[in-house]
Amino acid sequence: MRPIDYVLRSAQRFPDKVALEGPEGTLTYAELIAKSEACAAFIQDLVPDERGRVGILAANNFAHVVTLLGILLSGRIWVPLNTRSAQAEIARAVRFVTPSLIVADASYVGLVPPTEGLEIVLGAPGQEPDPKLRRLTDELQAYAGKKPKPIYHPLAETQAIKFTGGTTGAPKGVMQSYRGWNAGIVSFIHAMRLQEDERFLATASISHGTSAFLFPILAQGGTIVLPEANRPPDLVRILERDRITATFLPPTLIYSILEEPTVRGRDWSALRHLIYGAAPMREDKVAEAQQVFGPVLETAYGQTESPAIIAFLTAAEAMKPENRPTVGRPTILTSVAILDSQGNEVAPGEWGEICVRGDLVMTGYWNQPEKTAEAFTKGWLRTGDGGYLDERGYLRLVDRIRDVIITGGFNVYPADVETAIGQHPDVIDCAVVGIPDSHWGEAVHGAVQLRAGSTLSERELIAFVRGILDGVKTPKGVHFFDELPRTANAKVSKAEVRREIDRRLGEAAA
Repeated sequence: MRPIDYVLRSAQRFPDKVALEGPEGTLTYAELIAKSEACAAFIQDLVPDERGRVGILAANNFAHVVTLLGILLSGRIWVPLNTRSAQAEIARAVRFVTPSLIVADASYVGLVPPTEGLEIVLGAPGQEPDPKLRRLTDELQAYAGKKPKPIYHPLAETQAIKFTGGTTGAPKGVMQSYRGWNAGIVSFIHAMRLQEDERFLATASISHGTSAFLFPILAQGGTIVLPEANRPPDLVRILERDRITATFLPPTLIYSILEEPTVRGRDWSALRHLIYGAAPMREDKVAEAQQVFGPVLETAYGQTESPAIIAFLTAAEAMKPENRPTVGRPTILTSVAILDSQGNEVAPGEWGEICVRGDLVMTGYWNQPEKTAEAFTKGWLRTGDGGYLDERGYLRLVDRIRDVIITGGFNVYPADVETAIGQHPDVIDCAVVGIPDSHWGEAVHGAVQLRAGSTLSERELIAFVRGILDGVKTPKGVHFFDELPRTANAKVSKAEVRREIDRRLGEAAA
């Protein structure tokens, strides 16, 4: 069974039920599938290679969902591109994975590099950046009523290539298989006990967090709701007004929602699943969210290489204080082990690297066999996260083994930021670390050693980096050092850097 078959089955069962709802109106299951089939037939004609790659660079809109389903129906490989990425990052990803087609909103076409053999089709309506470009709406009209050739690839084949990392060297393109997607769909349905009346508010980008929930919700006959706005006061209003049953938010956005003066006293009786992920949530905020919204707060733990649902903590489990520091227990189709540096499993309660096995796990990195080999040990995927399993089987994240900063629900690799900072001519050396932050979980901070006589300011350097990277990766603070602290082998000591920044911030706050 293909991942798209779950949606086709719902369309057969609920043809007149609303599948997609938002500022553009509504689409029933029958209408959504008809448009997606037309899109798939168009894609098959434009990309004859059955293993061709098709990218999407778009906001959350109807065209994005139709194109995604069309790619799956066509049997081609989906390549999601992040609209928040800098142009250089998108160019690097496109040239690395060489898609034959990109469907892009008019606002983002300028981010796509000119590449030989690449077709660009405009997705969402908007001002045409180039009148020669095709419009998806026109193609759907021309292909209306047409059905794609049925394609059934082996379940081990790649369904999607998602990027992790980015501005330096070749990005890592995670190959997610049909089998892996099926495992994710089943795992979410089982963990959340999803029902036919689910109304899921898609606040996260479809290219990232929302895609993990899109198919489980549609598989059960639920409705995906695209909000007209994503500001905290708007979300508070939409969650109540539209009787939302489930949504996925980063902790930072939940914190902002809790600060809204109207959030208390509203009718939250429809809400069943307020899911946070991608970053830890402070225990005091967990308790506050439960007090405001009721027993609905849940968390999912995963990563691109084993997407979204390695472990899950249900709302009922999260109500028990002893479970709040955990990310729940491994999901139904996934095994989790804690391994030491030699690859041996440790006893319950002992810290080590969180490792994963099961259908959810990626098949490897696109065209990077060496990095693929490094990611596995004895058949286990190495997550790079440190933690332990307690005696009850609950997973606790303790530290990250890989040097990654999780800020506002996004992964930031320090090397990417360090390379950007280092491009400034006044910078001699730099180091980037994550500093605990009450709003972001972790905030990106840079430690910088300048050339003698430089008058470069913190504001100027941050603005310089912002011209290279997106806002998530741009440092929240820059701290100047006469000399960066170093270890005995002359490497920058990030532990010392972090301690010194902590000290400075503490003195500033005193």
